[in-house]
Amino acid sequence: MHAGVLALVLLSTAAAQAAEIKVAVSANFAAPLRKIGVDFEKESGHRIVASVGSTGMFYAQIKAGAPFDALLAADDETPARLEKEGAGVAGSRFTYAIGKLVLWSRTPGFVDDRGEVLRTKAFSHLALADPRLAPYGAASLQVLKALGLLETLQPRFVTAANNTQAYQFVASGNAELGFLALSQVYQDGRITEGSGWIVPQEFYSPLRQDAVLLARARGKPAAEALLKYLRGDKARAIIRSYGYGL
Repeated sequence: MHAGVLALVLLSTAAAQAAEIKVAVSANFAAPLRKIGVDFEKESGHRIVASVGSTGMFYAQIKAGAPFDALLAADDETPARLEKEGAGVAGSRFTYAIGKLVLWSRTPGFVDDRGEVLRTKAFSHLALADPRLAPYGAASLQVLKALGLLETLQPRFVTAANNTQAYQFVASGNAELGFLALSQVYQDGRITEGSGWIVPQEFYSPLRQDAVLLARARGKPAAEALLKYLRGDKARAIIRSYGYGL
């Protein structure tokens, strides 16, 4: 009887300690976070509720009072800005990944290993995330400008709200090509389908992706535990497997 009561007490305590963590995550990191979340939830008992979108959109929502606990951004400027404005917890910001850009097609062999397909008339539509909202979209423009192709290819742009939608445009065939986050089409050392050109870093500014604890989660153990977990070896191994630098 005593053991049964003790077990109930322990279960009740565990339930009370488990919490829900509301995370705003950049679209490029949605898949890695899902995989990381499986282990984190098993080990901690806490549950991640992720909203996926563009960093610019999340900034506006957070400033308007959206109830997020943490932001996993696609840049380092937005978390720094939130921290400076008091919407992020001072000292909580860190770089969790360094993103890479890929020019991708769902068609095998369509994209060569130097991106020369961009100089041809083999395609009519080029998808990219909105440069005003998504750092990967801004990086795409830097690449095209560096290649001297920005003005030539601008009429072929299909602008997506975020990286997820850019991927969908290409995967569905509505655009033959697209600039995406490498993590969307890469796993365990290779591009998993279609064909792609991993864009050399020299063509665009480093995509340092920072996380920050948001003000509403100040002193919230579950949210703090998630950010700590992202810096651990298990999470970092998963992040690397999706092609990110660290």
